[in-house]
Amino acid sequence: MTRWTGTLLLALVTGALLTGCAPDASEPTPTPSFSSDEDAFAAAEATYRAYVDALNQVDLSDPATFEPVYAWTTGEANANERKSLSQMSADGWQVEGDTVVASFLRPTAPSTDSPTAAVVCSDVSRVEVVDSGGTSVVPDARPDVYALSVTFVPEPDAEFGLKISSSNAVEDDRCGP
Repeated sequence: MTRWTGTLLLALVTGALLTGCAPDASEPTPTPSFSSDEDAFAAAEATYRAYVDALNQVDLSDPATFEPVYAWTTGEANANERKSLSQMSADGWQVEGDTVVASFLRPTAPSTDSPTAAVVCSDVSRVEVVDSGGTSVVPDARPDVYALSVTFVPEPDAEFGLKISSSNAVEDDRCGP
């Protein structure tokens, strides 16, 4: 789980603007290259921390604040964020407190599906989510710190060259009990 989707349990309207400006399908899309695995992992960490910073700035009553979150995600992660944030907003929920990245770790079993993957230990001990009546919607059994398996894909236009493509809750003893 992340703070919002899989965190608590996410299209651009550009088609008309890009007509005639799309690259020729025969031209390869440039992908970011990293000088080492360490550089790629550092870019993944920077990407994830920027994503969490964006999540912490979301005001569910103001959908314009969702856009920075979407900018760090793609594919499944983006779709899940859009769905969750929109639903939470429609339901009148409010979030208080911030998610903190407690640690950003290499997976114990490297992913073959993604050029970059990580296990993130997310501390949500200071996060409270309440419904429109002020009642907490956080499950009593939610741990204060939990593990997420996060995958990243190359994105040439992204600030650090990567975007989050998926995020799923996992068991990882490195994130605590």
